[in-house]
Amino acid sequence: MPVPEIEALAWVQRLESLGFAIQEYVSQLLTDGTPGLHLAVAEQGGDTVYAIDRYVEPIVEKHIELWGHECRPLLLIAEGMGVDGRRRFGSERDELRYRVIIDPIDGTRGLMYDKRSAWFLAAVAKDRGEQTGLQDTFASVMIELPTSKQHLCDSISAIAGNPTLLKRTRIGGAEPIRRVVSPSTSTGLAGGFGQVVSFFQGTKGLAAELMETIAAELIPPGTTSQSAVLDDQYISTGGQMAELILGHDRFCCDLRPLMYQIQRRNGPFRAPELVCHPYDAAGLLTALQSGVIITDGFGRNLDAALDVFQPVHWCGYANAELQSRIEPIIQRWLRGYGVTP
Repeated sequence: MPVPEIEALAWVQRLESLGFAIQEYVSQLLTDGTPGLHLAVAEQGGDTVYAIDRYVEPIVEKHIELWGHECRPLLLIAEGMGVDGRRRFGSERDELRYRVIIDPIDGTRGLMYDKRSAWFLAAVAKDRGEQTGLQDTFASVMIELPTSKQHLCDSISAIAGNPTLLKRTRIGGAEPIRRVVSPSTSTGLAGGFGQVVSFFQGTKGLAAELMETIAAELIPPGTTSQSAVLDDQYISTGGQMAELILGHDRFCCDLRPLMYQIQRRNGPFRAPELVCHPYDAAGLLTALQSGVIITDGFGRNLDAALDVFQPVHWCGYANAELQSRIEPIIQRWLRGYGVTP
């Protein structure tokens, strides 16, 4: 049964309020030059937790504690919420009503050095037990966490069945600019941005090979340098989806779990397997409602259980024409390595 719009909008407001609180706090940490933000303090959810992450976890818990009784019982799924990434709010006796998945800082590595914006990502779904997944989310927000020198930042939100909305706000509280977002309508890659994720060692060679294969088939030979496809390795799944939503990028694919699978077939593989997780993809609904096409690595609808462990592979396309041109190349490349669903 569809969630009533008034209920979904109330959830957007709750999640936005939490995201803006984290935005304000993190901005202050960076402005103050707080030392040690880049120090690794734990390994949880298949990823490294840094000191800057620990600063914001109490904000998440405090805000959720203040949410009204109509939200409870709810299960919070987030990196940093203990070894299983879960914390229940509300009565232990009553059945769960909601599952909320949050990544308080997606893109920590760029933000902790004050290098590039990170994103607060959050989504909520009615509880359907352990099979509750990303496709069940009915409200989602993405809040930009800016560097100390920024004076504008974006927040992107969506509820199921409605267009994705952008608010661009001047830091300090000025009235935001509001508009509906629009992905790129370009049907080719020449002169635009598109990338295969290659953040970390272990998959860089395969990612480069796939990117060269895509470019070789879609960029006409002998074109000028102005026609080349450009690569932007934004170390944030939320940031990558935002670039697609805002019309900046034409495609992005993150096949790291599948590429690690290829590497393991070739013998012992000792590099850390750093991958996207469901909380990194909590902005999925905002991308889908904007018109961006998001699939898993095999071209199926992207879905994943709301947890902190499951590896996620995904591909995003600004429009259906780009998908029709790029997706067959990716699938053929994967089959060449014996990787199938």
